[in-house]
Amino acid sequence: MRLEGRYVELLRTYVGPQWRRAALLAALLLVSIALQLVGPQLLRYFIDGAIGGVAVETLALVALGYVVVALVTQLLTAWAQYVGEDVGWTATNALRADLALHCLELDLGFHNARTPGELIERIDGDVTALAAFFSRFVVNVLGNLLLLLGILLVVAGEDWRAGLALAVFAAVALFAMAGPLRNFAVKYWRQVREVSAQLYGFLGERLAGTEDIRSSGAEGHVMSGLARQHENWLVARWRAGFAGTVLWSSSMVTFALGNAVAFGVGAYLWSLGVITLGTVYLLFNYTDMLRRPIEQLRRQLEDMQRAVASVGRIDELLQTRSRLPEGRGVALPGGPLAVELDAVSFAYERTAAEATTDDFVLRDISLRLAPGRVLGLLGRTGSGKTTLARLLLRFYDPTSGAIRLGGVDLRDARLGEVRERATLVTQDVQLFAAPVRDNLTFFDRTVDDARIVAVIEQIGLGGWLRALPGRAGADGVLDHEMSATALSAGEAQLLAFARVFVRDPGLVILDEASSRLDPATERHVERAIDALLAGRTGIVIAHRLETVERCDEILILEGGRVVEHGARVALAGDATSRFADLLRTGLEPVLV
Repeated sequence: MRLEGRYVELLRTYVGPQWRRAALLAALLLVSIALQLVGPQLLRYFIDGAIGGVAVETLALVALGYVVVALVTQLLTAWAQYVGEDVGWTATNALRADLALHCLELDLGFHNARTPGELIERIDGDVTALAAFFSRFVVNVLGNLLLLLGILLVVAGEDWRAGLALAVFAAVALFAMAGPLRNFAVKYWRQVREVSAQLYGFLGERLAGTEDIRSSGAEGHVMSGLARQHENWLVARWRAGFAGTVLWSSSMVTFALGNAVAFGVGAYLWSLGVITLGTVYLLFNYTDMLRRPIEQLRRQLEDMQRAVASVGRIDELLQTRSRLPEGRGVALPGGPLAVELDAVSFAYERTAAEATTDDFVLRDISLRLAPGRVLGLLGRTGSGKTTLARLLLRFYDPTSGAIRLGGVDLRDARLGEVRERATLVTQDVQLFAAPVRDNLTFFDRTVDDARIVAVIEQIGLGGWLRALPGRAGADGVLDHEMSATALSAGEAQLLAFARVFVRDPGLVILDEASSRLDPATERHVERAIDALLAGRTGIVIAHRLETVERCDEILILEGGRVVEHGARVALAGDATSRFADLLRTGLEPVLV
């Protein structure tokens, strides 16, 4: 009942706004049903008229009328098919958009636990299974039930015994499909959707790692894994298909019994002289027509079994809530932001009560960084540097303690404002197949072109922009080929910095942003970093001495704890400090 109620809710939300087209679809189907009931009456009149010697002209008009009715019925059916598809795809596209937005608003822990391929299958594959369910299920079910009722009433009007026999046949057929067999295949179709999501997740991960797979000669291993994934998918699909044939088999048996009933009742009544030969054909024709709505209902129930499996997965996704509740809307101040960490500890996927000592990535971190100051964050790999950066952008909430930017607890500010006022730049730059404007503003149309061009000139990419095909300026498009080949690593990194200039945040976090560049390019990028940090609070996560020379303060992490924090100049002049020891021995070999 919960899933059925959820389906009704989805139907009301996504099909409800299209009620005019849904009403048109219902009207088309109702007129089509009426015409289907008229057709056999014309055939009965033609047969009895031919036997009774009715004029040829009259019979020709009846035949012409039957052809017209059949043609109009087909046209109305095609129109209804078009309207139904339009309603279904409009509804499912809206549902896809809502699911995609919902996933984007979920916390980073949710995305770390799922592959992109799995989410694509959940957002697109599961929703596609609902297309026919959204567009025609209710109307088709009601329409076929009305057609079924109309047939029974017309047959009962001809002879009550024939009507009773067909009514018993229809009741048995409907009970067989809508009773114990209704949800028989649901669990199997749900397994198909889950295995399909795993398959797409596997493909997404392997395609993303194509270069590493080829360079290590692991193609055979990947293909072996793909074969196993396909084998699992085939087995799940076979089970679901076999379970679905239970409905098909039951309907075939039922239809065979229905034809026997029609022949038997027709022959009996004709032998009694109660009905004409044309009426015998009419009864058989209506019995055959009775097969159509029952067959359609069977198919709708098969679709429902697939859809119920998908509705369950969609509902599960929609009911997933971010672990980062939206703040009360306390505004962050303008300008450079002060950074405060008050006894912050953090363990992934653990609450304070659940976490053990070994679970904590950060332990009791306290820090005060004044507005406009630049902090160099040092430590060995795994010491918690990147985790600390993610906490400052509220990708996670601390397990205990509090983080404040500009004196505002991050849990009290809106998530959107936190990420507008604080930004993270890493060595991995993601570019879109889209205009330069959209690559720098993340599709924010409120930023004017003059601002974009000025920023690009400021960071030294003016020549690159003018060299784009078509000289389109901010409208120049970065396609997939250009983003992958025509941009050097340094140019891509400068574009990432340009995004920061456009947004003008109060806190900039650089996570090893220049560690993969050659020395000449790095010097150019370093100049851009100096401009980037001017007038802003900065945190620089670095492995190189050159990078921390611009920092006002140094903080060294070890095992998730602060082992040293102070002014860079003071620490460098203190021969007993860890930082001075790093300067003597060489920063990079010690930290990596």
